[in-house]
Amino acid sequence: MKMVHQKSKVLVVCGPSGSGKSTLLRKLFDEFPEKFGFSVSHTTRGPRCFEVDGQHYYFTTKDEMQAAIKRGEFLEHAVFSDNMYGTSLKAVENVQKSGKICVLDIDTQGVMQVKKIHSLKPIYVFIKPPSINELEVRLRKRASESENTLQTRLNAAQQEIAYGEIPGNFDIIIVNDSLDKTYAVFKDFVMKSLDKSDN
Repeated sequence: MKMVHQKSKVLVVCGPSGSGKSTLLRKLFDEFPEKFGFSVSHTTRGPRCFEVDGQHYYFTTKDEMQAAIKRGEFLEHAVFSDNMYGTSLKAVENVQKSGKICVLDIDTQGVMQVKKIHSLKPIYVFIKPPSINELEVRLRKRASESENTLQTRLNAAQQEIAYGEIPGNFDIIIVNDSLDKTYAVFKDFVMKSLDKSDN
């Protein structure tokens, strides 16, 4: 854990698959390319047709990832749909070395683990869909899931939302019902929170 600089700022963004958090983060990176850096996660699932290794994820095997976790090389890790996901300390360190604020896009399992690291004081943001029905519509539009994985994602989403709504778990909960409006709230909160932590 010494590798992760305690004074470097970390932004944790969480929300169910389909909540729009990836789109919001893309807009933040596009507007502030010199300020924020994305911590690329590891996963044991296969890449989708558009995904590039090292850019969207580091694609690995379960054996390799389990061994790395045992060696203490991961800040957080989780299992979803029989696939492992996680953030390596090296991925966070790489962003911090560049002088940028490290952004983690992780699920609630990951958030619980990061909260145990008391030396880190991240800004925690939860992105919430307007409703489970709207979330289902968004996931179906993707057409990247089988019916089974879609139902798994919807079940997981309900659990994530329940955790997200517990007072104190996140610094802010933002309902993503309109992308432009949501991004304005998201950006304003993040920038103000970073200014506060500088003082």
